[in-house]
Amino acid sequence: QVQLVESGGGLVQAGGSLRLSCVASGRTFNSAYMAWFRQAPGKEREFVAAISWSGRTYYADSVKGRFAISRDNAKNTVYLQMDSLKPEDTAIYYCAADKIGSTATTASYVYWGQGTQVTVSS
Repeated sequence: QVQLVESGGGLVQAGGSLRLSCVASGRTFNSAYMAWFRQAPGKEREFVAAISWSGRTYYADSVKGRFAISRDNAKNTVYLQMDSLKPEDTAIYYCAADKIGSTATTASYVYWGQGTQVTVSS
């Protein structure tokens, strides 16, 4: 059974940093895209960042220059380093894996984690 488990969320002041981790189990994702999405209260889930099997990265315009996605294939883990956090970054952050369509579309990903809450206070 494939599982994605996120960790690293929490409460941080504006301007601070957090590092999210997503550990996959049940199969390896070395040859798959992995991504982060987020969902704020009352809003649709939106794309944050993705990384290909070769390390090519993609970012939403709202996080470019502040967030960095990376992966450790040996650990079957993807990370999201979030710096210069803003109150509008407050959301539940979800890890996703195994893209079968457009990189930034939620429907493209086969596997999802349960999410981790990130709250940025002003």
